[in-house]
Amino acid sequence: MRRRDRRGRGIRGPLVPSDLPVSRSRAQAFDDLVLDAVERLERLWARELANVDFLVEDVPPIPFRGDLSETIPFSRLETDPEGRARIIVYRRPVEMRTKDPEEMALLVHETVVEEVANLLGVEPESVDPEN
Repeated sequence: MRRRDRRGRGIRGPLVPSDLPVSRSRAQAFDDLVLDAVERLERLWARELANVDFLVEDVPPIPFRGDLSETIPFSRLETDPEGRARIIVYRRPVEMRTKDPEEMALLVHETVVEEVANLLGVEPESVDPEN
């Protein structure tokens, strides 16, 4: 595809270099928040989290005939018979509940800690005592 030089203004390109934080999408920034929370917990619980996959999805699945008065979850824990587990964090519900990036980072971290605590069968305070 050929780029056009309309009205003699020069060839269009990105407005911001790709290595600056401004160029990252909201989804990519959210992925980074989840990754930061997971890395922090993996330092504390490396062996226990070795068989756990952490995923980010935009929205939780809506049950076909579910009760719509239920609260929308921030995350979900799935386990299979082979001992693998998946923790899925939902981006849009978290974004809608927070006002600024710091609050979002805190909610993402709390959400990941709660799911890890559910997986390990311990209290969230013992999963990340510094938080």
